[in-house]
Amino acid sequence: MVLVGWEWIVVIAIVAIILIWGPGQIPKLAKALGQAKKELKQAGEEGEAAEGVKKKDEAAVEVDPLIVTAIKMGIDVSGKTKEQISQEIIERSKAKQS
Repeated sequence: MVLVGWEWIVVIAIVAIILIWGPGQIPKLAKALGQAKKELKQAGEEGEAAEGVKKKDEAAVEVDPLIVTAIKMGIDVSGKTKEQISQEIIERSKAKQS
């Protein structure tokens, strides 16, 4: 088998690693690379899980039809109870009918 192109680069890299760190350090280097890969994968999974929880929380927000109706009618709903909002809706609808 003839080595061509990128295969030579791989062979040279392996020889350089053996010469620089020695054959006794290669298992330690491989273990460190494996741990780094494991931690990176775990961090990515945790990020995805946190993002999924956030999306579920956003989807769980329930929209109150009373408030939606009041906003569509142009009623300010800030600081008001549902009872006050419903009274304003009734008053506005009676005013429009008159």
